[in-house]
Amino acid sequence: MSAQPPRRSSARLLAPLALAASAIALLFVIGAALGGGDDSSSGGAGVETTEQVTTETESSEPPAQPRRRTYTVKAGDNLDLIAEKTEVPVDTLQELNPEVDPQALVIGQKITLRE
Repeated sequence: MSAQPPRRSSARLLAPLALAASAIALLFVIGAALGGGDDSSSGGAGVETTEQVTTETESSEPPAQPRRRTYTVKAGDNLDLIAEKTEVPVDTLQELNPEVDPQALVIGQKITLRE
């Protein structure tokens, strides 16, 4: 009997191609999400540029005072996360809430954000 070479599965050829296609698709999605997409063919480039300039102007202004006076603690919250969400520094949160134990926040607990 003569030895036949082992039969190769088509999956061995398609798997690397599928992996490469997935990587390219992932890079495309990430690039589009980060604003790397070129919308010049859509015809609305002038309007989009105006919106970008307006956004940059608004973001250079200091953040407005928080509107809310309190924050209700949610699952997974800590003082750093609350400070980030509410734009109130952690030091201010601790000064306004001396009774709050930062290591033992309770879901539903009210945190004072401003006087």
